[in-house]
Amino acid sequence: MESSSARLRTPRAAGTAGIAFALLLGAAIVLMRIAIPAGDGADAAVAPGNRWAVSTALQIVPFAGIFFLWFMGALRAHAGEAEDRFVSTVFLGSGFVFVATLFIAAGAAGTVLQEGSDTVFGRHYAYTLLTTYAMRMAAVFVFATSTIGRRLGIFPRPLALLGYVTGLVLLVVGSGVPWSELVLPAWALVVGLYIARVGIG
Repeated sequence: MESSSARLRTPRAAGTAGIAFALLLGAAIVLMRIAIPAGDGADAAVAPGNRWAVSTALQIVPFAGIFFLWFMGALRAHAGEAEDRFVSTVFLGSGFVFVATLFIAAGAAGTVLQEGSDTVFGRHYAYTLLTTYAMRMAAVFVFATSTIGRRLGIFPRPLALLGYVTGLVLLVVGSGVPWSELVLPAWALVVGLYIARVGIG
């Protein structure tokens, strides 16, 4: 009875966590882009009047990471032994590396809040970690999630296709197109809403 009850709660947990992650990460990305105008990239200094945006984004990121881990864990718990071991390993590895890289990028971005320490190196480091490494790890995670979802019949074909397109954009576009990072929270929001509404399994 406990196993059945837990199984029923897993889709709701995964859907809720996916939605929360999407909204929080999306808000953090928008705030960071406000602080560093599109097109200026890592070379632009953060204006004193925009430091509130950086500070708020840095407060949001840890919670986004927590909900992402919850989202990943709920999906993993539901799929269980039915997963292919190779894809499952890629799923877990890319998810953990994504969160770690996201947190390191946030820590590096925090240097702009310290008076006199807003250096070009610090901004480049945070910008490169987020747009190059974190987003490419996110691409691998999206590919793996979509593959697992499709193989197990959790995701319909259009949702799996959306995942592959999202992963391709994150993998190829990277830092070349400002605001392209928003495709990740957009994908997570769609997946979270689908799971919360329809359920999985």
